[in-house]
Amino acid sequence: MTQRLHLVFGGELTSPDKTQFRDVDKIHIVGMFPDYDSAFKAWKAEAQRTVDDAHTRYFIAHIHRLRDEEKPASATEELG
Repeated sequence: MTQRLHLVFGGELTSPDKTQFRDVDKIHIVGMFPDYDSAFKAWKAEAQRTVDDAHTRYFIAHIHRLRDEEKPASATEELG
C-alpha cells in the first residue's frame, strides 16, 4: 500500500483573510502523519485549541503530492 504523508503546520498570519505567516521562524510544526484521517484529527485539535485567535491558522499539506512515484525524478527533485 502506498503511503500518503501529510504535514500539519500553522501559526500567526499577517491578516485573517490571507495565508502569509507573520514570522516563518515561529511556524508551529504539529507533525507528519501517514494518512489524511490522522492529519485531520491533529489539524482539528490545533484549530480548536486556537479558535479564539483569528490570526492563527493551521493547514494540512499533502506531502505525497510533491512526489510522483511513477517518474524517475519528480518535479521537486528537478529543482535541485
